Amino acid sequence: MASQAASASGAGNRVVIAIAGVVMQVALGAVYAWSVFREPLTEQYGTSVTAVNTTFSITILTLGFAAFAGGLWMGQSGPRLVALTAGVLYGLGIFLASFADNSLTLLYLTYGLLAGVGIGLGYIVPVATLIKWFPDKRGFITGVAVAGFGGGAFVTAFIAKALVASLGVFTTFAVLGIIYLVMVVGAALFIKNPPPGWKPAGWEPDATEQAGRSGIEYDLGGAIKTWQWFALWALLFLNVTAGISIIVEAAPMAQEIAGVGAVVAAGLVSIISVANAIGRFLWAWLSDAIGRKWVFFTMFLLQAVLFFLLPLVGVYFLLAVLAFIIVSCYGGGFGTMPAFAADYFGPTNVGKIYGLMLTAWGFGGVLGPLLISYILDTTQSYTLAFYIIAGIMLASAVVAFIVRPPRAPEKERTATTPEGTAPAGGSGG
Repeated sequence: MASQAASASGAGNRVVIAIAGVVMQVALGAVYAWSVFREPLTEQYGTSVTAVNTTFSITILTLGFAAFAGGLWMGQSGPRLVALTAGVLYGLGIFLASFADNSLTLLYLTYGLLAGVGIGLGYIVPVATLIKWFPDKRGFITGVAVAGFGGGAFVTAFIAKALVASLGVFTTFAVLGIIYLVMVVGAALFIKNPPPGWKPAGWEPDATEQAGRSGIEYDLGGAIKTWQWFALWALLFLNVTAGISIIVEAAPMAQEIAGVGAVVAAGLVSIISVANAIGRFLWAWLSDAIGRKWVFFTMFLLQAVLFFLLPLVGVYFLLAVLAFIIVSCYGGGFGTMPAFAADYFGPTNVGKIYGLMLTAWGFGGVLGPLLISYILDTTQSYTLAFYIIAGIMLASAVVAFIVRPPRAPEKERTATTPEGTAPAGGSGG
């Protein structure tokens, strides 16, 4: 009876923690509404698309490294303190961007650097924590957790567009900064780790789950000695590079390719934010059934075709459909990869291992926007950029096809314990 009560209590706790994690991710994911700000900022500063989009690239690059720092910090102090700090830095960064009306450099430092640190610290917290609470549903729960991040721009795009029109872009930053701070700090108060070795009563991984898992608990040092860690890093990097190029240019792209007005174009931002959220859940859920590698393989082939077709469409509806599917794959990478990392390297240190892997997000977040911005500035056309990305996606499918779980040498196996417990002599996560 006592064990049943504990199990029920644990189940209840993990649902509440999952909800808090989603709320946190919704606030953090509002950063994906960036394209709504791009045009008014370009006009305000009287500068190039590349110069303005550099702000977003700094944010994404910074958050990748901050996520790694957050993963390490969680191992020492637990998730709640990291999440609280994230909320303060993120909200403060966006709020202080309201004072950057005469300084693009200040925008880089506030919206780019400070907010990027907050986003990175906060992003890793729900992902790494919920994997430990839901060992029975890794793909599903990581998909749910990061779906909030992908969907954060859905509401923000409409709200930000209205605020910019009535208050101006910089006052909008002040309002949004306060909202984000309250949301993230409030959600952080509910975040905590499960007891060591916790798992749902009666659950054991089935044969399909075991086939895609190494069965070994790696610490960070052990994980980065495997080629598989670098393969997963590459998969995430390549997927980010493709998808984020659409996200950062969504509204202007709709105006140029489909010839629609600014209001309709802003609607594409909300449409693809829904795709980002849905893709994070659906592709991750599918990965529980067919395997993580086959999800990435499918997503890369699909994106190769769609990027090739994008320059050929001139109708807003078709453009929205193609962009929706592409961004769903972008989100699917984030929904699937945390479970992928836990399958290959164990859940105990996934905060550190996946946190370092998120540097791929940072580098992809720089390459994607800068690639498309540079080509726009030089050719005034999206066509070449999309064809280049289509080729990148074809090459990426090869990486997904060859990756397989790491198998440690016998002497390393003797120094590990079954999945779900801390490795002997390793650092706990």
